[in-house]
Amino acid sequence: MISHSRRHCVVELQALPLRIGQIRRIVSAQLRHWQLDPLIDRAALGVTELLSNVHRHAQPDKTCTVEIELRLGRLTVSVYDSDPRLPQLRDSAAAGATRSAGTSPVDALETSGRGLALVEALSEAWGARQQDDCPGKVVWFSLRAAPGPAAPEHHPVLLAEKPAHRAAKTPVREPAPARPVAAPPEPVSAGLSVTASVGARPG
Repeated sequence: MISHSRRHCVVELQALPLRIGQIRRIVSAQLRHWQLDPLIDRAALGVTELLSNVHRHAQPDKTCTVEIELRLGRLTVSVYDSDPRLPQLRDSAAAGATRSAGTSPVDALETSGRGLALVEALSEAWGARQQDDCPGKVVWFSLRAAPGPAAPEHHPVLLAEKPAHRAAKTPVREPAPARPVAAPPEPVSAGLSVTASVGARPG
């Protein structure tokens, strides 16, 4: 069964090899939907390792729940199962020597073998605890979500407005006064006498 919200997805399954591959694809598709493509490879590899541990070690059955949640810029992947025994982080050198000696054969259908050491290497944090409300445990790891592209900043443009009662006045240049033009003297006819009337002074 699969249930999910905008930033939360839960899948219930039997931790069998064929189902583990399906869950890996579901996790990848969900992260792609959340635009978390840079985390797909690490998250898919981590959940594969945790489910493989359930397949190999969980008792009495292989029923488990995968939960992925994106919150506050951090992606957390958790696997719940019904086995209360907490996993132990084994030293990688000791694990390699054990496999070389042939004392811990790996099934041909198993999808991992690298265990919690790989989960620790690919994640920023991981842990395991027993469940409070029912028998079993939860093993989880978290990854920091890559920030999306920042939106371009829009700086407000302030426009100074002039008060309505103070209308801008455009200076008007007065036209320069016209220069007086002297009229040409009129010709005086020779046959006309010009008489100037002079008033007599009183005696």
